[in-house]
Amino acid sequence: MTIQEIKNKIAHRPWELPNTKWKFYQEWNQAIFLHWKVEDEALKNLVPKELEIDKFEGSSWVSLVAFTMEKIRPRYLPHFPLISNFEEINIRTYVKYNNKTGVYFLSIEGGKRLSCKIAKSMSELPYRYSKMSRKMNNYESKNYNFGDSFILTYKKGKEIIEKSELDIWLTERYALFQDAEDFINEFEIHHHEWELNNLEIDKLELNYPRFKNLINTQPNKLTYSKGVKVIAWDKIKNRIE
Repeated sequence: MTIQEIKNKIAHRPWELPNTKWKFYQEWNQAIFLHWKVEDEALKNLVPKELEIDKFEGSSWVSLVAFTMEKIRPRYLPHFPLISNFEEINIRTYVKYNNKTGVYFLSIEGGKRLSCKIAKSMSELPYRYSKMSRKMNNYESKNYNFGDSFILTYKKGKEIIEKSELDIWLTERYALFQDAEDFINEFEIHHHEWELNNLEIDKLELNYPRFKNLINTQPNKLTYSKGVKVIAWDKIKNRIE
């Protein structure tokens, strides 16, 4: 799929594409989505006050997304597999800012030290290294500094499902908002709609002490996707008053 083919399909977007040039290409492949409905009280101290918590039918949600990042590169450079390809887990919630809906990362882990260092330096996103491994139907992560661990054994459904309104709300997000010192950084992204499959869990061991009030139970909803090809624009820095 070419960049132009990615850009040509926009009917599913909630707003127009940015009128500036995209800056990065990346692929989010073999994505596992685990979603939890959460209490507002458990979130309020984790999200900057400048961001409004977005809700679906009155409820807040937090998601763990585990996937394989591939072919990430700046616009005018090729990708380098030793840096561009790595496992990633993010824990996110759903927010509104500047009249747009998007996501806010509570945590981002990557499976290569150098990749995390470069990504954090270029994006100001809170990347950190965790020891990760991925095999067929198995995904594992361990972070000794934070005491975080994740073990998942799963089966994915063969058929693409018809997405519910909640599926669309949880996955079709085209902006990211993240705090960095005196700014809220705003990122725009674009990709085709996620194609989702059912997901069955054979084994789930999840331990994130900082988020024990959010994701310490079985997920309320879970799906799988073969992935999407993504273009992303440079961050816009919004100063915090």
